[in-house]
Amino acid sequence: MPQPAGFAFLERDGVVVITHHGRTATTLRGARAADFLEDVEDGDAQESMARLTGNYRRGNERQARNHPRNKGR
Repeated sequence: MPQPAGFAFLERDGVVVITHHGRTATTLRGARAADFLEDVEDGDAQESMARLTGNYRRGNERQARNHPRNKGR
């Protein structure tokens, strides 16, 4: 599975704005913003942003496409 890419973030006055390919994906304030900044320092920033925005592959797309309920589509 490819690594998430295309995310960026900007911190200003305790507010973190996360963008994906230049478009605002989410805005974090307060404790969530502080937790995010802490996570970015410790780990992979792209992965953290992908998880927060919900924009990442879960690995089951192929299984869902082949499910009998989705065959006629």
